[in-house]
Amino acid sequence: INYCNEKLQQFFNERILKFEQELYRKEALDIPEVKFSDNQDCIDLIETKNHGLFTILDEESKLPKPNYNHFTIEAHSKWSNHFRLALPRTSRLKSHREIRDDEGFLIRHFAGAVCYQTKQFIEKNNDALHASLEGIVQESSNPRIKKFFETLNSQKGKLTFISVGSKFKSQLSALMEKLRNNGTNFIRCIKPNNRMIDHQFDGNLSLNQLKCSGMTSVLELMGHGFPSRTPFAQLYDMYKDFIPTELRGLNPRTFCEAMFHSLKLSDQDFKFGVSKVFFRPGKFAEFDKIMKSDPENLKGIISNVKKFLVKSRWIKSIFCAISVIKLKNKILYRRESLIKIQKHIKGHLARKRHQPRIQGMLKIKGLDLKLQQLQAVASQLKDSESSSKEIKQLQVEILSAMNNIKKDPKIGASAIDKMHTLLLSRADSLMSVLQKKVQDQKNAEEQARLRKIQEEMEAERKRKEEEERRKREEEENRKKKAEMEARRKQEEELRKKQEEEERKAEEAMKAQRMKEAAENEQFRQQLEQERQDHELALRLAQESNDQLDHSPVMQRNNNKLNRIDSNKPKGKYDLSKWKYSELRDTINTSCDIELLEACRHEFHRRLKVYHAWKAKNRKRSTMDENERAPKSVMEAANKTTNQRYFRIPFVR
Repeated sequence: INYCNEKLQQFFNERILKFEQELYRKEALDIPEVKFSDNQDCIDLIETKNHGLFTILDEESKLPKPNYNHFTIEAHSKWSNHFRLALPRTSRLKSHREIRDDEGFLIRHFAGAVCYQTKQFIEKNNDALHASLEGIVQESSNPRIKKFFETLNSQKGKLTFISVGSKFKSQLSALMEKLRNNGTNFIRCIKPNNRMIDHQFDGNLSLNQLKCSGMTSVLELMGHGFPSRTPFAQLYDMYKDFIPTELRGLNPRTFCEAMFHSLKLSDQDFKFGVSKVFFRPGKFAEFDKIMKSDPENLKGIISNVKKFLVKSRWIKSIFCAISVIKLKNKILYRRESLIKIQKHIKGHLARKRHQPRIQGMLKIKGLDLKLQQLQAVASQLKDSESSSKEIKQLQVEILSAMNNIKKDPKIGASAIDKMHTLLLSRADSLMSVLQKKVQDQKNAEEQARLRKIQEEMEAERKRKEEEERRKREEEENRKKKAEMEARRKQEEELRKKQEEEERKAEEAMKAQRMKEAAENEQFRQQLEQERQDHELALRLAQESNDQLDHSPVMQRNNNKLNRIDSNKPKGKYDLSKWKYSELRDTINTSCDIELLEACRHEFHRRLKVYHAWKAKNRKRSTMDENERAPKSVMEAANKTTNQRYFRIPFVR
């Protein structure tokens, strides 16, 4: 559909804009050119024979395994730099930007950009029926149905390819050919609003539609153009019966000019071309109405025509006289120009003949500048007498060369150039010699100056080195004295600190020994009291035949040792809150040496606590040493036959 719209828009542009402006240019009318957008490049993109989208689609459809992704990639590669074809991600719509590059493309039509998804292009482009279906239809008993498929050559078991795009292109070409051969009128439909509501006009929407359809260019051309036109001969044949016989012999163009000027029509209402006369809208009807008016009015028009003819002939006569005067002035101007040309040619020939001598003298005279430079260089030398003689000799040679050129009019350019080259080489060689002498003189002076400066710098350097050495020795002596004083003070402070620490340590040891002696005495008294109590309890038990509670011997309550144990660091791992199962699993599975050692210490600590508790409560328990549980629990376990929670019986 969009391809058909492109073709119709192109046909509209050709008929209304392109052909109209070509006619104005052919008839030499001064009409401003109206620009319009030509969509031929978009049509070429779609229907070009070699690389058009229809051609690429047909080639892809003819492959054994056609693929729409391959078709899309091929289209982008063939038209990669074309303005009308772009990738979907360049669209302004978000839904279009989500399409992948190998799944669609964007075409910029004359009315706007359209994004196409190519997923079903290959499937919808095939308009062929299977050969078996064609055979069945051709064998139909209905003659009308059978007639539709008479021309088809069915290939049994195969699917022939018929392109929908090629068929549509050929049908559209036939339609356009019919439109070109027949008269065509155009009707433009404008959508007033997007809401589909009557009596509501959206100016912006309508203006965009008019711009896209090219109507603004058409209106601009109509404002400048002349829609009504007719050939001079046809206009003369239409009105020759209304004019008298003496005016019928006029040339058709002259007749038209006389009629329009006699009717006093404005020059803006009509224009004369090469073979036609052009009218503004409505002006041809006005002219026809005047020509077909009453006879009295026509007589006045004819008299005006006769006056115009007389006036125009008189103007032509005046123009001829003026042209003859201009021609005479032109002839006089040409004669003066010829004299001037001859003068310039003769001067040119004379200059050409004497030009080598003049240029040679100018070249040799230009050597005076060289002489001045030589004199300036020679003045810098202390012994300049020999150099001045050579410069004067060169000056004499230059003057003699100039005299020879003046005296000999037949001397050639090559001889002059040879003389100039010889003198120039003499001047250059003399300049190089003088410059070398000046340079040698400057070098000698510079060497003497540098030698003197070097001696001064050497003396200054020695003086500075001696001064720096003296300062460095003074600084080293000062640093050594400061270091010795600092070392002495540091040793004194260290000695005082050691004496203070030894005094404090002696006092602490003395206090500790006194405290330990008091604690030992107190502990000895407690042990003695405990022994006496134990003997008394043993005697009472023997008298009353009662059992004696073997309580553990009281241990020494050494607060210092307890404090030392409590202050001892617990290590990297604190396992006091771990369960026995966690300790067992860690010992069996862990590879961390420190963790295993911590588990071992914790296990032994708990075992010691357990044995202490067991020894304390040995006489209170009714269990044997080898029993794991009380007898009541074991008997109840033996009586239970049905296991509720285990499939395997729990038998000891």
